[in-house]
Amino acid sequence: MTITDLVLILFIAALLAYALYDQFIMPRRNGPTLLSIALLRRGRVDSVIFVGLVAILIYNNVTSHGAQMTTWLLSALALMGFYIFWIRTPRIIFKQRGFFFANVWIEYNRIKEMNLSEDGVLVMQLEQRRLLIRVRNIDNLEKIYKLLIENQQLKI
Repeated sequence: MTITDLVLILFIAALLAYALYDQFIMPRRNGPTLLSIALLRRGRVDSVIFVGLVAILIYNNVTSHGAQMTTWLLSALALMGFYIFWIRTPRIIFKQRGFFFANVWIEYNRIKEMNLSEDGVLVMQLEQRRLLIRVRNIDNLEKIYKLLIENQQLKI
């Protein structure tokens, strides 16, 4: 086993750990899920470049009669990339005390200001950061609004 194979195994393990955390662990953290909303994907250009470069590496390894183990590892890396970038849907997960956005826990008391843009993007201003929440279905913005209003009433 070469150093290349070890690095590929490390990257595959990291992507697999991320996929498992995102799919199974994160929804169970910080209490029960009150609302889970699918978000729009950001640009897919990066994912096409990544999977394309891995496909070029697979082709290069096969044509130069490289190790089969490396070919299989590159194929597994391409499949993990395909899953993470194309099959998995990004979500915002609302809990009792806060929400997960881009795998980061944000408590409701950190929200300083909220606005809705004309094109249906919910903008949340935190202390030092601005979140742009692009939902897949525009009707979900009303669900988010109702949840945040109910949560605010519980605090009072």
